[in-house]
Amino acid sequence: MGVRQNYPMSDRLDEYRRKRDARRTPEPVPPDRPKPASDNRFVIQQHHARSLHWDVRLERDGVLVSFAVPRGLPRDQARNHLAKHTEDQPLEYLDFSGTIPAGEYGGGRMTIHDRGTYETGKWRDDEIGVTFHGDRTSGRYIFFQTSGNDWMVRRMDPPEPGWEPMPDTVEPMLPTAAAGLPPDDAAWAYEMSWGGRRTQAYVSGGRVRLVSGGADVTGWYPELRPIGDATAPIEVVLDGEIVAFDGPNVSPDRLAKRREPRDAAAGRRAADRTPVQFLAYDLLWLEGHGTTTVGYVQRRELLDGLGVAGDHWQTPPYFPGGGEFAMDAAAAQGLAGVVAKRLDSPYVPGRRSKLWLLVDV
Repeated sequence: MGVRQNYPMSDRLDEYRRKRDARRTPEPVPPDRPKPASDNRFVIQQHHARSLHWDVRLERDGVLVSFAVPRGLPRDQARNHLAKHTEDQPLEYLDFSGTIPAGEYGGGRMTIHDRGTYETGKWRDDEIGVTFHGDRTSGRYIFFQTSGNDWMVRRMDPPEPGWEPMPDTVEPMLPTAAAGLPPDDAAWAYEMSWGGRRTQAYVSGGRVRLVSGGADVTGWYPELRPIGDATAPIEVVLDGEIVAFDGPNVSPDRLAKRREPRDAAAGRRAADRTPVQFLAYDLLWLEGHGTTTVGYVQRRELLDGLGVAGDHWQTPPYFPGGGEFAMDAAAAQGLAGVVAKRLDSPYVPGRRSKLWLLVDV
């Protein structure tokens, strides 16, 4: 079914009302039939329902024509995104944010991601062309029907100036073994040598893809999937390690138990028995901009600004100019050593570099 037009105004919100009980939901449920207004406003709401998605709503004929877009609007022309056409919404939804109770239709937290006005280039039952003018969203987009309520959305304009697409893979930079701490201590920062499974996290559209040793290991660690939801709407590539703990200490033996599961159920059981943590300690791409050429300290500042922290992921500290302190901390935690990184070090993908040094305790 396409986007219906020119039917009685009293019918436009019938489906919306049928799905909601005004006594149970904070959503607006107006009793009166909708009245035409300016017809050029839009809102995009980030909806943490059963599955994270973004609701794109376009004012039209007194209601908001709505699409649920699981990965959000595409940021460049390289990819189309799925868009599910949903029931029309009342204009009061332009300002709605809040938590819909669990068990109600669309239960979950909803926040306003962006709003503004739009221009209509085309409006047909099976294709809609608009140009957004919002605080975070701008440019021309086409929504086109593929089957029933299944639509796709495509960005028609080039991306913003300076935009770089998220890389498919970034090979990890590796440290060089050293006999001792560098003599110019103030020029270096120090991290723990965690001895975990080196992993990159590609976070886009509220989903995360985990890559280790060139293999996709996302399915190995279901407890890490919520990283995408927690990070949204930010898109980022993180470098770090997956570790398992035995009490307060890192346990390589426990991590070794987490191998590729036979199926999703086996993966969930393994996560319950032997949960892991993803330790994010570097940032390689952020919101359309590669960061590998930026110095280490600047990358860490950007990473710390993201607040990457959750039940199964965190950003461990680093110690500028504190080699001896870092070595003592590593020994106290039963770790093998530290990794010294020059403060001005770029990230050199796929290479072992003397800009990073692995120093045993």
